[in-house]
Formats: sequence, structure tokens, C-alpha cells
Amino acid sequence: MKIRKLAPDTYPKASGLLRQAFPDSTYEVQLVDNLHKNGRELHEWVCIHVNSVIAYIAFSKAYNGTDVCGLHLAPLAVKPEFQKQGVGSELLRFALRQDVIKTSTLFVLGDPRFYQKFGFAPCAMPLCPFAKNNAHFLSIRNKTSSPFTVGYEPEF
Repeated sequence: MKIRKLAPDTYPKASGLLRQAFPDSTYEVQLVDNLHKNGRELHEWVCIHVNSVIAYIAFSKAYNGTDVCGLHLAPLAVKPEFQKQGVGSELLRFALRQDVIKTSTLFVLGDPRFYQKFGFAPCAMPLCPFAKNNAHFLSIRNKTSSPFTVGYEPEF
């Protein structure tokens, strides 16, 4: 199993993985496709096993108004037959060690039981526009005390 930055030659495989990991939704595939198509800055890695992309992670910019205030983790996906085997956890641990990630405030909208194992904590501020009462909204290195609603790239 190897982890590497997403490259143009692995992008179609990563897109196929998103379709498999989220079989009841086209949102994640469309989101990543649109972020790429519109030239948004992303930090992306894939996990490759036997020449197959089995996991994918991406981080995009988080905003306070027009100012960048951190990064959003989304999506994190693992091929169904590799789920519940630690692949997603290993990919997330790898990403959290990367220079651009380990120095940024990170936000994620997800299962607290999973993300708290990696240092994410419930987030009172900023407010997440996609989470009523910030339920399931977590962060790392978040020192925000003044109220605002965190912004996402328009593709979200």
C-alpha cells in the first residue's frame, strides 16, 4: 500500500473510487470534479494497492469572509471492500503529518466518534452552514472565538 499525491493519471481512478464509496450519491464525485474543473486549490492524496486507488482524501480552503482561515477535510473515501480495515485511518494520519496540513486550522463535518480519534474536537465557532447547531462539525487548531459562519468553496 502506497500513499501519494493525486496525479493527473490517477484522477480517473480516484473519481471511480468516489462512485464506489458513495454509491447512493453523485454529490462527492461532482464536487471533486467541479473543484478540479474550476481550478480550486486542493491538497489531495490517494492510497494505492496493486495499482488500484483504494482511498482518497482532499482538503480545500475554509473562509472567514474572503480571508482563508483554514482547510476543510472533504471528502475522505475508501473503496467498500477495504473499509473497516484501517485504510482510511492510515490515509488521514498520513495527511495530518503533511506540512501544509499540520500547520493549518482544519474543519470537518463528519462522525465525531471517528474524527475525535485523530485530534478533532467539537467546534462551537465558527458556525457551519451545513450542520444545525454545529452537530458533527469538528476542528483542529481552531482558536476562533468571534462568531462567523465558515465559508466553503462555491462548489460545495
